[in-house]
Amino acid sequence: MDSLQQRSSTVQEPPGAVPADRHTPPTWQPRTDPAPLLPEAEPLRVLGTDAVADADPALLLRLYAELIRGRRYNTQATALTKQGRLAVYPSTTGQEACEIAAALALEERDWLFPSYRDTLAAVARGLDPVQALTLLRGDWHTGYDPHEHRIAPLCTPLATQLPHAVGLAHAARLKGDDVVALAMVGDGGTSEGDFHEALNFAAVWQAPVVFLVQNNGFAISVPLAKQTAAPSLAHKAVGYGMPGRLVDGNDAVAVHQVLTEAVARARRGGGPTLVEAVTYRIDAHTNADDATRYRTADEVEAWRAHDPILILERELTERGLLDEDGRRAAAEAAETMAAELRERMNADPVLDPMELFSHVYAEQTTQLREQAAQLRAELEAEGEA
Repeated sequence: MDSLQQRSSTVQEPPGAVPADRHTPPTWQPRTDPAPLLPEAEPLRVLGTDAVADADPALLLRLYAELIRGRRYNTQATALTKQGRLAVYPSTTGQEACEIAAALALEERDWLFPSYRDTLAAVARGLDPVQALTLLRGDWHTGYDPHEHRIAPLCTPLATQLPHAVGLAHAARLKGDDVVALAMVGDGGTSEGDFHEALNFAAVWQAPVVFLVQNNGFAISVPLAKQTAAPSLAHKAVGYGMPGRLVDGNDAVAVHQVLTEAVARARRGGGPTLVEAVTYRIDAHTNADDATRYRTADEVEAWRAHDPILILERELTERGLLDEDGRRAAAEAAETMAAELRERMNADPVLDPMELFSHVYAEQTTQLREQAAQLRAELEAEGEA
């Protein structure tokens, strides 16, 4: 019996175990105080509050013009899918404030890492609208030179762009380059392992990265409540040792303020920040989605009342910064952009099948050379026939 008790005790208390009457040794203690990392209790807002008095009128007007242009870009791109000119388009109607603020918060030398839904952010950063849609059109490769524009390729796999952003930012800091990477992801992407890995590496390395989560309520049809039980997605930052910020994603001024602060913090060596922007996807997930199967019309209409354009337009009008002429000028500029986009997208691209083998590797592999030769022979035979 004594032998059995001894073996049982050995299993329950392995050699070196801390006796029950002693406190846990100090090695568990956090490296940072968690309190300053906690996000706001409620999403930060500027529009409609006293804080808006400090906002730069020029910035407010620029945000408004970009929002009007962005909304028209979304409606035109959606129409192009119905005309067969785009294979698919994930609209950001209702989320334009996040897209525009992300683009404007960065300096020219910084990098933007977008997801497949963030074509508008790329366009707001200066990318040609047609080039931004090339991937969604089904044409070759990305459609633009990432290094030239400091915009990584639009990323269709969920969250895989986040570790890339961390790697680039960490490498830039090692080289002494004054560069910040801003990585965009949806709420669905926070359920991916790449999200965890990116945030963990970024915090340990103190990489100059800003993570922007656009929480639009649904991962396609899966509501946020079925993805996480956390108080907010911004609270996840604390577990990695970085600050979390919670902001009203439809308040363009508030999103711009939070992202600008996070970018500045990263640039001066303060490390990464996780920003959750609470917004809503007014349109379906893509043109292939039927959103009525998982949400109600009343829910959508409630969010239309909190439209990012409406709440900013109301503020500008009340302050006397926007009149009918200003609205008309913004609308006409947006329509000019849409007309040019429509005209250029209606032109059939000239495609060279041999480009399938370009830019796959710096030096073609034996298999690629064989495949290229086979295709070339087939094309020549077809031409002769």
